[in-house]
Amino acid sequence: MSLTAQLAKHLRDVHFGGNWTSSNLKDNLANVTWQQATSQVHSLNTIATLVYHVNYYISAVLKVFQGAPLDASDKYSFDLPPIQSEKDWNNLRDKAFADAETFTLLIEHLPEHKLWENFADEKYGSYYRNIQGIIEHTHYHLGQIALVKKILLQEHQNKD
Repeated sequence: MSLTAQLAKHLRDVHFGGNWTSSNLKDNLANVTWQQATSQVHSLNTIATLVYHVNYYISAVLKVFQGAPLDASDKYSFDLPPIQSEKDWNNLRDKAFADAETFTLLIEHLPEHKLWENFADEKYGSYYRNIQGIIEHTHYHLGQIALVKKILLQEHQNKD
């Protein structure tokens, strides 16, 4: 299997399952309601904010793969639009999953030599660095999502 196929598989697996951690975004978000997704736990980010944040970077890099200039800034990566209904929450999840799948397909078709070229600008490093960084970033925030969800479920059980 080529390196680009491996990278695409890792990104797909952290989103949809099959990775060795046995934890993925789709399963972790499957039964989360919009109220849970927007519930604040201590001073942590909400589940919805974390989903938006993960997808912010995937969406930005995806656009570069599709030929657009890089148009993203860390300062906007947590600017979640209001989630006020189950429809809003489903739209956010659906976009995150659709962008991830589209991105993995583009990674699979990326010529391997391109992995070592500069991504958008030399200061951002190589394509490989950005793809691998997104995979690591997604795993990191997946862990946060799982913990916030666990706390929310525990708090709900304690009320009953």
